[in-house]
Amino acid sequence: MHPFLEIHRDLPREAPGSAESTLKALALVTPYLPASPAILDIGCGPGAQTVELAKATGARVTAIDIHEPFLEVLRERARAAGLADRIEAVQESMFAMQFLDASFDLLWAEGSIYIRGFEQGLIEWRHLLKSGGCFALTELSWLTKSPPAQAREFWEEQYPQMRSVEESLRLIQGLEYTLLGHFTLPERDWWEGYYSPLEKRVAALREAHRDDPQWREALATEQ
Repeated sequence: MHPFLEIHRDLPREAPGSAESTLKALALVTPYLPASPAILDIGCGPGAQTVELAKATGARVTAIDIHEPFLEVLRERARAAGLADRIEAVQESMFAMQFLDASFDLLWAEGSIYIRGFEQGLIEWRHLLKSGGCFALTELSWLTKSPPAQAREFWEEQYPQMRSVEESLRLIQGLEYTLLGHFTLPERDWWEGYYSPLEKRVAALREAHRDDPQWREALATEQ
C-alpha cells in the first residue's frame, strides 16, 4: 500500500471539522433548500460529514473522492447508519466532474476546496448548482495579520493563495454569491478528530518503518 494511504487508512477525518460544525454550517443554508435536497459532497474523504448531512436533511447525497479506500469507509458508515440508499460514493476527481449542469441544490466542500483552489472552485463548480442553490465550504484562512514567520513560510509554499477571512469574503461577494454567513472552526475541530489521530498513526508507523527511507520521508512530510 502507498505510504499516504497507509498513514491515512481508517482515520476518522481527512480535514479539521466535527459533527457540530457540519450542522452549524448546514443550519445557515437549510432555509434555502427544498425538503429533500440533492447534495454533492466534493472531496468527501471517509465521509464523516457526508453521513451527518444525510441524517440531518433527508437528502440524497452524492459523495466524490479520488481515493477508493476512503469511499469504502464511507459506504460502511452509510450502511451502519441505515443510509446506504441515500448516499452514493463515487470515485471521481474534483478536477474533472462529469455531472450535468444544475444537478444539485447544495455543494458541500468541507476541508477540500483548497485542493482545487478557493477561487477556482467557486468559479468552476458553480454550474453544478440549481437556480437558488447553495455552496458551503471550509477554507484555510489567516486569522491574524502578523502570523509567526515559520507559519507564513510554510503556507507560502503549501498554499500560497491563502487569504485572510476578510479577503475571502470579499472574493465570494465579488463573484456574485450571496453570503449567508460564516464562522471560524474551533481549535478542537483541528485536534480531536484530525491532528491527534494522525499524530498517533505517524508515531506508530515511524517505529514500524524506521529502516525504510521512503517511509521516513513520507512520515516527515505528514508530521
